[in-house]
Amino acid sequence: MDAESAIREKYKKLQPILNEQQRRLWAAAEAAMLGYSGVSVVQRATGLSRTTIHVGLEELKQDFTTEEQARIRKTGAGRKSAEAEFSTILDALKKLVDSTTRGDPMQPLLWTCKSTENLSKELNKQGCGVTDRTVSRLLGELGYSLQSNRKTLEGSRDPNRNSQFEYINKMVLEFQSTGDPVVSVDTKKKELIGNFKNAGQEWRPAGDPQKVNVHDFESGKQNIKAVPYGIYDITWNNAWVNVGIDHDTAEFSVESLRKWWIKMGAPLYKKTNRLLITADSGGSNSSRGRLWKLELQRFANETGLQITVCHLPPGTSKWNKIEHKLFCHITKNWRAKPLTSYEVIVNLISHTTTKSGLIVASELDTRLYPPGKKVSNKEMGSINMNRHKVNEKWNYTISPNFLCANNVK
Repeated sequence: MDAESAIREKYKKLQPILNEQQRRLWAAAEAAMLGYSGVSVVQRATGLSRTTIHVGLEELKQDFTTEEQARIRKTGAGRKSAEAEFSTILDALKKLVDSTTRGDPMQPLLWTCKSTENLSKELNKQGCGVTDRTVSRLLGELGYSLQSNRKTLEGSRDPNRNSQFEYINKMVLEFQSTGDPVVSVDTKKKELIGNFKNAGQEWRPAGDPQKVNVHDFESGKQNIKAVPYGIYDITWNNAWVNVGIDHDTAEFSVESLRKWWIKMGAPLYKKTNRLLITADSGGSNSSRGRLWKLELQRFANETGLQITVCHLPPGTSKWNKIEHKLFCHITKNWRAKPLTSYEVIVNLISHTTTKSGLIVASELDTRLYPPGKKVSNKEMGSINMNRHKVNEKWNYTISPNFLCANNVK
């Protein structure tokens, strides 16, 4: 094997473990051993430039005992950082990112997405030649990160909001201490029935996604929707979901309560004579709804229950227990599954479980609930209702008409 081939073989084996200084010095040492034309032979065998090998030959003459000579690169070698090359780049970048004043036409990037690409282009216009990757690194060093909007500003708050939450908590503990039922109620988002896309992902064979309709409607047909109304038992961690096919009205809400009581409530609470309901302030179970109260009166007369209702303050429905104890788990259970029929919806709801032992029962309600029903003043006068002394617009008790209602403190 000639010298060039031998050097080529050695270089293939050593290259992965040599840094640039070691590679340069090893090539120089091989060239020095070969003598005349050694530089050319090593250059052909390794592909290193002649300049690199000559630099290595000079370095072999130096003393490597000093810290400076032992460095792989000389102090100050290599490309300068963007901060060193453009002393104002950090201030310019911070000014671009922080510019939020609307109405000033001279502000750059005021009405455009502040992506790293756009920031890089604007910095280049200002004489700072940097790439979008450099911009990303600089933003990290400045303490910035990608942020989405966060819903925290709720506008004007009712001054009684905090006291209402405290009162709801007090009432729940009081009912639970005596073994009486406490339920959280609400209507889940209406769901389209058909082969439509449902958010989320599910394991399937690679390249074989579930095929659904492009549009969330069928040409020439009216969309069919399901209306799930839930009743969640806070104490026993079980729930009833009544799946309606018509409108979400107060009649539908109370009918859902009635079904829960017959199927689940009465068997669990055989000796109770009262029920606590926590509900939102709007929707079919609105705190101002006349039909809601009238239907609750009918329900109270049928069951003999004293029904106490505590409404969550307006704008606070996300704290309703049913939202994060039931509805979110139903959504997880049917993710990426097209809700092609009422049967599919009822089955998926009924098979929803959690690690904490949630039990859910569900049933299809085929009754029609026409909207717009009016409640006369006479009918309102027949309601045996006592408002509580604390936040009376949100707290009240409806007793059966054949009982004399007690004052509720």
